[in-house]
Amino acid sequence: MHQQPAHQYAPQRARGAGRLVTKAFGGRTRLAEFFQEGCAKIRLPETYSPEMEAILINTSGGLTGGDVIEWSVAAAASTSLCVTTQANEKIYKAAAGTASVSTHITVGDNASVHWLPQETILFDRSSLTRRLDVDLAADSEFLAVEAVLLGRKAMGEAVHNGFFRDRWRIRRNGQLIHAEEMRFEGEIAQLSQAAAVLSGQVAFATLFYTGPSAETLLPRLRACIETMSDGVTVWTGGASQWNGKLIARLMAPTGYDLRKILTPAISVLRKGAPVPKVWNI
Repeated sequence: MHQQPAHQYAPQRARGAGRLVTKAFGGRTRLAEFFQEGCAKIRLPETYSPEMEAILINTSGGLTGGDVIEWSVAAAASTSLCVTTQANEKIYKAAAGTASVSTHITVGDNASVHWLPQETILFDRSSLTRRLDVDLAADSEFLAVEAVLLGRKAMGEAVHNGFFRDRWRIRRNGQLIHAEEMRFEGEIAQLSQAAAVLSGQVAFATLFYTGPSAETLLPRLRACIETMSDGVTVWTGGASQWNGKLIARLMAPTGYDLRKILTPAISVLRKGAPVPKVWNI
């Protein structure tokens, strides 16, 4: 039997797409549309509040070069949705290509979406491009957190080289209200030592809130951070009447230290509601 040379076989790649759309019914948030394929799965645990909770799952167990996952979430008018992930997303060494994760979120009139995935862990020589696009109605609320760990310090892991690009575009009524680009490439260990980058820290996160409560939440968030930020480097951005957004940047020596401040900070921005239960499993 003739066998083809090994180089003619394309490596197996993970592909996944998930879509969730809500509707308001009977004073609660209900499911209007649901779609999942490939390694992208969505679970909806029972809740005892008007808010719906969605848990995103990557059944491939992690991502490497060439893997692609796309998420789409739409909260209809007067609905409330919290989206999280089952576990940390792990980005493994890439022999070739770049893993891609894209998320598109739409938030309708008087609706709320809290985008609260657990931390993304980058391993040495990993490669990831991540994109978050959000379209908001005039009076909607949006809360987001994205946390990244450069390896797991407790496991003796370190990221020396790799590629990571994170792109955010958030619009309200079609007008851009927030844009940011983060890019690490090449010798990440050396780059992260710079004071203008991470000052040697390996765990970092961005907290973002926009909505009618931005001004009132800012002093509460600052008070929470001042109380809990032992060992955590923090920068807090302000909220103003003209843009109604609030931003905090957190850095810590380990993922555990980062989560110690991140968990109560998220609760403040959720007006006292805790982080999703899967965060504590």
